[in-house]
Amino acid sequence: MPYRRLPKTDAARLKALEALTDNNEVYTVGGRFIDRTSLAKAQKLYALLSDACGQHVSSMRTQVRYSKRMTDLQHNAMTYISHFIQVLFLAVERGEIPDDQLGDYGIRPEERVVPYLKTADAIMQWGPKVIQAERNRVKAGGKPILSPPIGVVATHFDVFKEKYNAQRQYKSKTAGAKADIDALRPQVDEVILDLWNQIEKHFENEPPERRYHLCRKYGVVYYYRRHEKHLEQ
Repeated sequence: MPYRRLPKTDAARLKALEALTDNNEVYTVGGRFIDRTSLAKAQKLYALLSDACGQHVSSMRTQVRYSKRMTDLQHNAMTYISHFIQVLFLAVERGEIPDDQLGDYGIRPEERVVPYLKTADAIMQWGPKVIQAERNRVKAGGKPILSPPIGVVATHFDVFKEKYNAQRQYKSKTAGAKADIDALRPQVDEVILDLWNQIEKHFENEPPERRYHLCRKYGVVYYYRRHEKHLEQ
């Protein structure tokens, strides 16, 4: 005997709702055994879930596309910031910059270690510190570091920052769409179960083969266990 199982994927949920909302027989006199309130709720949830799934796919594609662009920009920003800090250390060793000024760059004078810069968040943390500290030092009369100049470092950082912020926005949109889908699933499952119960109740006196066939026309999904023979074969 086959068993009924609610859809497990969002695509299957949409298919189940569509089987009801797009079935012309549902709207005929003979099909009015289905509660109109439940049917209206199914139509509304279908539109909401379809829109949320579309938004999620679109945002995810854009996010992935931006992630590929981010790789090179992140590498460039990391390289320039790292190289600048290394040259800064050399200037301190030569006595061109007092070691106590390293603190302005967020670096402990006694350590003189290039910070970990291999993540986007690390670059966003250290980039502004280094750029602002160098600009303040030069403004106060200090000799600028020229290889690389802070203007070039800032340019690469700003380009990366723009894409980084855009990527965060797309991640937020993707997460928002997923949250919408997660919130809709229990409601969708509830209305599908309600409608399927109504459909099976209406055809409960039909012979098994005909009952399953008629229920499937309205979107009810049945599964057979491996050892069971399909009734329609």
